[in-house]
Amino acid sequence: GIVLELLKEAMVSKLGDTKGFLIDGYPQELKDAEEFESKIGEPKLVLCLDCSAETMSSRLLVRSQSSQNSENAENTEERIESYYQASNPLIAYYESKTQLCKVDAEGTQEDIFLEICKTIDSFLK
Repeated sequence: GIVLELLKEAMVSKLGDTKGFLIDGYPQELKDAEEFESKIGEPKLVLCLDCSAETMSSRLLVRSQSSQNSENAENTEERIESYYQASNPLIAYYESKTQLCKVDAEGTQEDIFLEICKTIDSFLK
């Protein structure tokens, strides 16, 4: 509830100054999406960065090497499974309700960023 209230406040304060909002990493579960819609409204576009479990695992392990996290292959596997359990119903929900755009996230950070920009630009036209 606190995250949603903070999002709502930030969005309301900028309503006249923007073409839209990009919310990274939220909602993470179906109940969050439903609450977002009831309190703020239905999103016009939802981006889903789509890559394989192998790519996710590799990126998590690389990221953990450069931080204080003690990520290992077993923890990574559990995190990915948890992600799929939460996100698959969320993806299906947005596919049925709104414009869900899956972005191929197998490439480099630069390639993925450019693909996201193209998707958003196409939507805004």
